[in-house]
Amino acid sequence: MPLAAEKRQKLTHLYIETKKGVCGGEPVIVGTRISVSLIVELDQLGYSVDEIVSMYPHITHAQVYDALSYYYDHRNEIDKIIEENKEEYWQEKTKGEGWRK
Repeated sequence: MPLAAEKRQKLTHLYIETKKGVCGGEPVIVGTRISVSLIVELDQLGYSVDEIVSMYPHITHAQVYDALSYYYDHRNEIDKIIEENKEEYWQEKTKGEGWRK
């Protein structure tokens, strides 16, 4: 059953890295501070890969596609990061704290 064996292999994303001290440890495109979550949010807003590369000309199409692939392999992790970056999340999380008057 080669398919079962393939599922057990660790997936490799050549253009994605996680480094302590870079973007809070979020997965980013190698050598940049462009997070996978940013790429996903732009994709969800309807931007094409060409448009994303135009906005960030120092990244390549392959890097953007790998970021999207990483998202689909780690959807729960990235969705959580996206949710935790929303203002509403932090307003609810810090409700009732003394500094929020």
